[in-house]
Amino acid sequence: MKQIKNSNMLVTAITALLFALLSAGNISAHCDGLDGPVVKAARKAIETNNVDYVLVWVQEKDADEIKNVFTRTMAVRKLNDEAKELADLYFFETLVRIHRAGEGEPYTGLKPAGRDLGHIIPEADKAIEIGSAEKIKHHLSESVKKEIDERFRKVIEYKNFKTGDINTGRKFVQSYVEFLHYAEKLFATLSGDSSAHKH
Repeated sequence: MKQIKNSNMLVTAITALLFALLSAGNISAHCDGLDGPVVKAARKAIETNNVDYVLVWVQEKDADEIKNVFTRTMAVRKLNDEAKELADLYFFETLVRIHRAGEGEPYTGLKPAGRDLGHIIPEADKAIEIGSAEKIKHHLSESVKKEIDERFRKVIEYKNFKTGDINTGRKFVQSYVEFLHYAEKLFATLSGDSSAHKH
């Protein structure tokens, strides 16, 4: 029973970690891809001539600017194929830039479709798509357990160094500090504790 409870707590902690990580700027940067969710919403807005598809991606204070850009985009697209391509790109760039600013993150340009986003972002998107987080919870929990085990193994390996064995002693200190920092950072992320002790 205790093992089930601990397992459930780990799953809850991993899920919280996932959402904390996904809200971080460097990970949410997948929104700046030409195949990312913001541009997909922009394409849908253009296809249906309905700006509402993209307004959810910007803050309320920026809605009027996006509406104006959308109106101009739809007008310019009618001129010719070249104008259509340029208008669409302008709309995508403006939307992503304003979305990123709303996250407090810089806009560094649109990224190409198909770029490597690692394992977690595609898995997180897939979890949302299918309505189940089970696979990603398992993946994250296994990844965290593996990291903890590996860091802990190194600490134990060097723990009983002999006085005078400076090299092994330094390896112990390095592995000790890395293990503690990892555990501390993980706890701070899960608990939202920004006052974690700084070594």
